[in-house]
Parts: sequence; structure tokens; C-alpha cells
Amino acid sequence: MLSWIKDEEHFQQVKKEHKDFFVLAFYGGFSSSAERFLNELKIFSEENENLQIYIVDVEKVKGLHKEFQVEVVPTVISIEKGEATRRVEGLESGRFYGRVFGVGSVSAHSRGEKSKSHSVTVYTSPGCPACGAVKNYLRKRGVNFREIDVSRNQSAAEHLVARSGQMAVPQIDINGRLIVGFDQAKIERLLVS
Repeated sequence: MLSWIKDEEHFQQVKKEHKDFFVLAFYGGFSSSAERFLNELKIFSEENENLQIYIVDVEKVKGLHKEFQVEVVPTVISIEKGEATRRVEGLESGRFYGRVFGVGSVSAHSRGEKSKSHSVTVYTSPGCPACGAVKNYLRKRGVNFREIDVSRNQSAAEHLVARSGQMAVPQIDINGRLIVGFDQAKIERLLVS
């Protein structure tokens, strides 16, 4: 079911009503992909009828995006037991959202199993093909990540250079361990540990 969050009070009500699991989609009408995003969400919703999906219009419901560290619209996040567990930033297909957030992807949750949760941050800059490749790779694996564009965030860029000694992007921080470049083998090792 696809519904719109009206305000902060409505969101608190949704959290109480769906304590176990729901999906939150952050939308902005100013985004060039806004209409397509709504169409893909509709497909996602139709193919996952039992899933509760709520859309937050960041222009109308102020502040909620900050609570979930949303810097890019569209962004889709799963909320399990009150915690954000998976995240997809940017426009994807309805079927892709289904693979990441749909019924099959939450089956472990339904059985009460704990899935490994990783803290993943990808440091990027515009025009970086390897940055796009890393993000696509993580999305396909259903890994929740936060993206920081170092060309727009000088303090993050300085902090990154201090940590790694390098200015290159992408750099991926997985649970506090830094990988410079798209090294799939290292990423895999850190995601399974």
C-alpha cells in the first residue's frame, strides 16, 4: 500500500502502527526524476501489495529527511523495529526496489533472524565513473549506504585526506575501515565480517 506522510505527527502514528517493518520514500517535486520515481514506487507497491510504503515530500514535511540523514532525493529506506536498515539513494526501477525492500528481502526479518548491519559511507565526486560503479554494486547487494560528495563538503574532504593520506575517490568506509578505490574483494571481505 502506497500512502503519503502528512506531517511529523502522522509519521509518529505510522511508526507506532507499523512497529516491525515499513518503507519510507523521500520525494521532492523539484527533482528531475520526480515523476518517474512516483511511477516506479507505484510499480513497487503493486508488486508488493502487503508492504506498507510511505512517501515523504521533503518540501511539505520539513525536517524528517534530516532525521534519516537524507541528502539526495529520491531516497528509499526500510524501517525495521524503528531503525533504518536498508537505503537506496537515487532513482531505481520498481522491480529493483522490490528486490531490496520487498517481501523476499524481509523474509529473514519475518523469521526473527538478525541480519548483519554495516555502517557504510561512500565518498564521491561528480564525474567519477568508479564512484557510480561502487554505488551500483552496493545497491545490487542491498547494502544501505550514505554518500558524501567531497566536492561539496570541504570538511569531509579534509577529514578523508587526513585518514587515508589520499585525495582519490571513491573511498568507502565500512564499519570504520577505509577502502580507497573500487576494490570489490576488500568490500566483500568487510561486508561479510
